[in-house]
Amino acid sequence: MIDRWDGYFYVTVIYKNIVEITIRSLRKVYPNGHVALEEIDLDIGTGIFGLLGPNGAGKSTLMRILVTLMLPTAGEVKIAGLDLQRQRGRVRRLLGYLPQEFSRFPRLRVYEFMDYMARLGGMRNGRRRGEEIDRILREVGLFEARDRMATKLSGGMKRRLGIAQALIHRPRVLIVDEPTTGLDPEERIRFRNLLSDIGAGEVIVILSTHIVGDISSTCNQMTLLHRGRIAFHGTPSELIDMARGHVWQIRAGDEEYVRVNERFSVISTMPGREGWIMQVVADDPGGYDAEPVEPNLEHAYVHYMENVLREEVEDEAFRNLSPSR
Repeated sequence: MIDRWDGYFYVTVIYKNIVEITIRSLRKVYPNGHVALEEIDLDIGTGIFGLLGPNGAGKSTLMRILVTLMLPTAGEVKIAGLDLQRQRGRVRRLLGYLPQEFSRFPRLRVYEFMDYMARLGGMRNGRRRGEEIDRILREVGLFEARDRMATKLSGGMKRRLGIAQALIHRPRVLIVDEPTTGLDPEERIRFRNLLSDIGAGEVIVILSTHIVGDISSTCNQMTLLHRGRIAFHGTPSELIDMARGHVWQIRAGDEEYVRVNERFSVISTMPGREGWIMQVVADDPGGYDAEPVEPNLEHAYVHYMENVLREEVEDEAFRNLSPSR
């Protein structure tokens, strides 16, 4: 790997067009003693990688470490063979980042904001800068809005502008943190499709979210974080397979409706002709009028969090209480 001057700005050349992120024994402990990440080991290749988990699972901490905004307490991270702690400047040239809180802009028009961000990144040649800005704005569907004030854009358009500024230097690794939070369904679909188009190239896209639909619609690999640890790593279909045979559709009357909610993890509820149609996650429907349902990733996520992880926590607690032999 070398850095070279192409007449406009420095670019990083990666031989064989291969980018990979390797994470080994990563740990992060905050000054107050909170352990945000513990023994994280991951290998991430090109395509869209989903990082899923509830709020407080450690997702944003991991993202901030990967984009060099935070130092780990221990462990090693390499991006395209570069050590994240010792070669931070070179790593940053590979990265594009859309943080969760990206929503406030200076009083600039869309084009002016993009020009400002490009200049901050070292793009000095005006003609080249203008060409790149127009290219990116077309890719994210904002070219027609290039003269609008950035502060006047809709929530979805602001998120697309966030992606545009992250892509202006053609990064090899794009990291987006909770990108569809607060978007309406149409904008959420548009944003997912945009990420899919980006991930189809020789680029790593890391999508951190607590919205299960974002993962199922875009990602070919995923990791589920729980309390700072990796609870599951694999493909979405592998997680779904684990829930097969554990998802049921129950027909319940008004009295049964209350008992079903108390007894099972209810995914959805719809009124029917004679009561309620409820989808639940359970090992056994318990004698109710039920039929099996083919699981989706939302079912699988609830099954894993409510059953597999609970059993693991209970087993660990039992081992800790058992007298040593």
